[in-house]
Amino acid sequence: MVKEFEPVAEGVISLVNEWEPKLLALQEGVISGVRNGQNRTIKQIVGHMIDSASNNTHRIVHMQYQPSPLRFPNYATNGNNDRWIAIQNYQDEDWPDMVSLWKYSNMHIVHVIRNVDPSKLDNKWHYSDERLISLREGIIDYLRHLKLHLSEIEELVITANVSL
Repeated sequence: MVKEFEPVAEGVISLVNEWEPKLLALQEGVISGVRNGQNRTIKQIVGHMIDSASNNTHRIVHMQYQPSPLRFPNYATNGNNDRWIAIQNYQDEDWPDMVSLWKYSNMHIVHVIRNVDPSKLDNKWHYSDERLISLREGIIDYLRHLKLHLSEIEELVITANVSL
């Protein structure tokens, strides 16, 4: 385990343990009816976090054996993350199944992070034509991204006037 990633791994585990029961306790009207500034419901935000865990896991794996800098699609640019949400129709997905998938996708990315080859941390990925991101940077940023979307959910819950 790369020591600098332990706070990321522990942070992800802590958030999963904190948020799984909160998410499961939310009522259908809240998870499907309240929308944020991006016009996403809580179900769609959780779906996006599932996609993020999956895409980041694949990117971490590819960056350890593909030539650097890696050309790997950035699913989040040009509105593609909204396409992913729509194509997978997270709005109509079974909520307990989604929460379980979110939980276990994040537990798996923790496992992957804990097993990263330290000699590959400076490998780069083409985030865009203008910007390269190292494997190290991508791993460190994952926790921030997870917190961002959980705070969006928290704001929607407050807007719906229910408690977590």
